Amino acid sequence: MNLNNIVIVLARPEEPRNIGAVCRAMANSAIHTLRIVGKKESIDAEKVRILAIHASPIFDRAEFFSSITEACADCVCAAGTTRRRGKKRKGKLFLPEEFAQFAQSVTSPGGKAAVVFGNERTGLDDSELQECTMGVTIPSSEEFGSLNLSHAVQILCYTLFRHRGPDSGGERNSSGYTPIDRKRLSSTVTSIADNLQKIGFFSRAGRSDMELFWRDILSRAALSEREARYLQAIFDKAAGLASKK
Repeated sequence: MNLNNIVIVLARPEEPRNIGAVCRAMANSAIHTLRIVGKKESIDAEKVRILAIHASPIFDRAEFFSSITEACADCVCAAGTTRRRGKKRKGKLFLPEEFAQFAQSVTSPGGKAAVVFGNERTGLDDSELQECTMGVTIPSSEEFGSLNLSHAVQILCYTLFRHRGPDSGGERNSSGYTPIDRKRLSSTVTSIADNLQKIGFFSRAGRSDMELFWRDILSRAALSEREARYLQAIFDKAAGLASKK
């Protein structure tokens, strides 16, 4: 696994000292890319540094975005962390070890894998989790299931670190391809949905659910550029044949 291709995303963090503790947890596992959904000017950097200590450069280099979708646009996948299950909260929630195995298959070829953490008080809400392509859960007691933000980051980062293998950074691409990122994947999903709509596969009202389905499943497949083009061509041809009939 290439730990340089692991991205930690904090959505709407409130307590700057928590951000500092997150930086330290990341540094413990040799993960250095932090992205924050929110405004930099709203965060007290001095309070961040109180708990970050020598890991404060991670915060200094952090990038800020207006949404999870933007923060993860160049990633192959975005794994939203949650302890709650539900219809709109992903059908399957990976355990940390399961996600680490998937991340290894994505990052070693050169793709980026994002792990998204929600607000300290509320976690990721339904709409934020839908911006992610998969869900990850950390088993905990029913008596008190909510983890501190930095503790959750520590567990995921440590699990990823343990799966790093001998080629933990800058390794050559042994799989022969680089998976496409989410921005490129969205054009494939749009193309598929356009063609399905042309042949009357779903009503206009069902398009968003269909796009969400294809986005999530193709993200887990970690498509190459060639595979994405081939898949689009299949649906283009199917729609063309249907129109002739």
